Formats: sequence, structure tokens, C-alpha cells
Amino acid sequence: MSQNKGFDIELDSMARIYMSVSVFIIVLSVVLGAFGALADNHVLHTLHPYIFFGGFGNLAILILNRYLIAAVYPDLKIDTGKQMRYIYGVVMALVLITAAVVTHTPVLKAVAGLFLMAMAFFPARDIFRTLSVGRIWSDVSVRYYIFDVVFLLNANLGLFALGLKEAFPDTGIIPFFVTQSAYFLGSSFPLSISVMGFLYTYAWRRSPKKQVVKQLFSIWSYIFVGGVLVFLVAILAGHYVSMMVVSHILTFGVMAMLGGFAVYLNAFFHKHFQHPALAFLLTGLAMLLATSAYGIFNIYFYDQLPFGHVPPIRASKMWIYHSHTHAALMGWITFSFIGMIYIVLPAIVRTGSLEMLRTGDPLVRLIDEGAMSRAFRQLAVMVVSSLAVLLAFFFESNLLLFAGGIVYGGAVYYLRINLKHALKRKKEQ
Repeated sequence: MSQNKGFDIELDSMARIYMSVSVFIIVLSVVLGAFGALADNHVLHTLHPYIFFGGFGNLAILILNRYLIAAVYPDLKIDTGKQMRYIYGVVMALVLITAAVVTHTPVLKAVAGLFLMAMAFFPARDIFRTLSVGRIWSDVSVRYYIFDVVFLLNANLGLFALGLKEAFPDTGIIPFFVTQSAYFLGSSFPLSISVMGFLYTYAWRRSPKKQVVKQLFSIWSYIFVGGVLVFLVAILAGHYVSMMVVSHILTFGVMAMLGGFAVYLNAFFHKHFQHPALAFLLTGLAMLLATSAYGIFNIYFYDQLPFGHVPPIRASKMWIYHSHTHAALMGWITFSFIGMIYIVLPAIVRTGSLEMLRTGDPLVRLIDEGAMSRAFRQLAVMVVSSLAVLLAFFFESNLLLFAGGIVYGGAVYYLRINLKHALKRKKEQ
């Protein structure tokens, strides 16, 4: 299953390392944001989303997304040595980005973007060399996963271009729409698309209406991927009507998905058992609905300003903009990926391979009852602390923002503690 070049490491160990590094990056990003709010520090304010997208965003697609594609197509081998080098490469890029922000040397940001773009290119090349377009399109979930890789390439290209634009602002070569906001928006798309593919592949796995679900997700793949592309163009062009129409279509789709998943989850919990991963994914969808609602309000208060480094929204309504971004990052993306990890990591560790993800059923009790109960408590703390952060933006309370962020970061870190303890006990048994 795995090819080890330069690193003598097994697949289950690689998955554990990925989880630990990803958790650390999320927590670091949250803590930097919390202290940035408390101290009103511009450097920390600026740095923490770069850490999240540059670190967690790239690793999620380079490593976790690759597991999900290889689980569908076994001929797409996993090279754990290469994946370990991805981790070192991403960490190096984060060092460059940090130096760029702290020392006000944006050319280092361009170097980091070019480096990350090169790393994302090679897995994309391997996928298209191994899988034909026909094979990719024949599986609904892989459609989502492939677009993740393509969008990641585009996001890293955006970071490269942004660094050049900030380093050489008078050249006029880089388009006006290459901004921090555009980079963060573009970086969120591959993560969102990846979660949608996972929801289809695993979360609805035991649905008695599999064919109906397949058809709906097939249609949704065109609406969601096409919608976010059109939405991005509309935002960059500043076309108010297009932004409103597309955002409402996507919001109605999210509402339908949230309602359908809630009904399915209620039946699953009654027939099987209460799987914390599914609860995390449901909460993520609820946060996506909140993200969509905040996004519509963002458009409503759109101030007809040129799209630049300052979001084109009235200054008095900036709390809506910050609530929108944090409901997406702390809510939809982070909640959903924690749910994914609670399914994927135990399944890989259980067999030392992708076999359970491919032919088995990962929605079984792969961790003990105590670990599952603790996961639900972790979810409760994350929900309360994330809501505290959203309220802090409304009340303009830096102290509440700091407190909510620190608690939230601690709750995210608990994922590593809980799974490490649970998987160790499982191995001993």
C-alpha cells in the first residue's frame, strides 16, 4: 500500500503524524489570533489566517485528501516518504510566511507560495497520470477530491502573486483582485469541496436511499463547484446582483443538505450508535449555514468600494465580515475535518492500510465508548467557545474574543489527546 522513500514509516504512523501536525497548526493559528485580539497586535492579526491556510489547508489536501482518493482507486499508491517531505515542506513555508509578515518582507511570501504551488503540482500530476478523466468522473466522490487539488494549486498561485504584488506594488503586472481577502477566500474552497466529497462517501454510507443520494450529490457537485467559481468571479467583479443570486442558491442547497443530514443522522443514532464524527459533521454543516447567512449580509452591506486589501463593506459592519470568516474557519472547516479525522484515522490504524476505508465500514465502533463520550464533550466545548467568538465580534469585546479563542484552541488540541489514548488502548487489546 505504501512506498517508503527516504523515510522508514508505516501508513498508520504517517496518518498519526499528519493528525498531530494539523492539530498543532490549527491551535497555533487560533492562539495567535486570540493574543492578537487581546494585545490588538496587527502582526498577529495578519499572521494567524496565513498559518491556518498555508499549513492546515495544504496538508489537508496533500495528505488526507490523497488517502480518500486512494481508497477509491488502489492503483494510486501512497508514498509515505513523500508525504513526510510534504510536512517538512509545509512547515518550511510557514516559517517563510511568518518571516514575511513579521519583517514586512513580502517577497518571502511569494517564495512560500511558489514552493507550496510546486508541492501541490506533483500530486496533481500523479493523479492525472494514473487516472483518466473518465475514471475520475465516474466516481462522484473523486470529482470533489480532484477539484480540491486543482483549487489548492490556484490558492497557492494566489499566495505567490500576492507576495509579488506587495513586494513590487508599482509594477502594475499583478491584477487588482489579487488581495489577502481573495487569497483567503480561494484557499477555503478546496477545504469545503473536500468535506462535501467526504459527506457523500462516508457520512451517508448506510443510507437506505444510496442511489438517490448519489444522484443528488452528483448534481450538487456541479452546483457547488460551479457556484463557488461564479461566486468568486462575481466578488472580484463587484457585481451585486450576481453575488446575491449565487449566494442564495448555495445557501438553499446548504439548508437542504443540513436538513437531510439531520434526518439521516437521527435514524442512524437510533438504529446504530451515536458516532461523534457524524455529530461533528452535522455541526460543521450548521456552521456552514451560519457562514452563508453572514455572507449574504456581507453582500447586503457591500459598499461599492474597489476590491482591495480592505473588505468592501461598511466599517460599522465589519463584525459581520469577521463573523463570516470565523464561522467558516472555526466552524464549518475545522468541525468537519475533526469529524473526518475521527473516522479516517481509526480506520487506517485498525488495519494499517486503507482497506477499511475502501471495502469495510468505517462507521463502526473503532474507538472505545469512553473516547466517544469524551469526543461529544469536546464538541460541546468547541460549539460554546466558537459561539463566544462570534458574539465577541458583535459586542466588539477583545477579552471575550481572547477567552473564546483560547478555550477553542484547547478543545481542538484535545482531539490529539483523545485519539492517541483511544488508539493506544485499542492496540493493546
